Amino acid sequence: MDNARWRLDGSAALVTGGTAGIGLATVRMLLSLGADVRIVAREDAALTALQDELADEFPARDIAVFAADVADEVSRRDLLDWVEDQGDLHILVNNAGTNISKSAVEYSEDEWRGIFEVNLFSAFELSRYLHPLLSQHPSSSIVNVGSVSGLLHVRTGAPYGMSKAAMHQMTQNLAVEWAEDGVRVNCVAPWYIRTRRTSPKLSDPDYLDDVLLRTPMGRIGEPDEVASAICWLCMPAASYITGQCIAVDGGFSRYGF
Repeated sequence: MDNARWRLDGSAALVTGGTAGIGLATVRMLLSLGADVRIVAREDAALTALQDELADEFPARDIAVFAADVADEVSRRDLLDWVEDQGDLHILVNNAGTNISKSAVEYSEDEWRGIFEVNLFSAFELSRYLHPLLSQHPSSSIVNVGSVSGLLHVRTGAPYGMSKAAMHQMTQNLAVEWAEDGVRVNCVAPWYIRTRRTSPKLSDPDYLDDVLLRTPMGRIGEPDEVASAICWLCMPAASYITGQCIAVDGGFSRYGF
């Protein structure tokens, strides 16, 4: 077996929303698999602290950080310039996301448009902007972090589910369009994962019981379990896979909520 097919040595990856939860787990796993990583998030202090921590943990890897709000067009352009200055890019993980959970009639226009800006439009724009860098290589990879909310109703609020469903469709379209450029585009769709964002809802015992009753594996997922799927999709071992949306959900999407 060619072990190099299960590694990412020599690759450079960009991860948005990379300081916590699924994003941070993905950053750590990419580094452990031999990739150099560029991390994007909004808080400069958190990025600097993380960079120092990871440099101690992975001294052989190149770790760069950039503070940007990916929902802002000016910030996206600044980020693009910075990424170009870093050199090669082989992997883009569109992980940044947000949500406000309300009934449909309660959202202000700014609120629901803001969810789309972060969850969908930022991923589309960054993918387009970085396509020229990614397509310089015979095989590059984009992985979008979607959600089972984009597949079926899960009480997250309509705009969140709508934005993730659109991301899943975006994944398919870009995969077909960019296959000839050597850029594979895939998506993961997590169910409840144990992160800072999900902890308030999961701290309600009754709600947690509802979630677990509808999750065949009977437990909440961990960030590393999503990161594993993301990193696998970036590997040479997944070289014939594109346009797919893989649910990381303990079987939930085969059961329903």
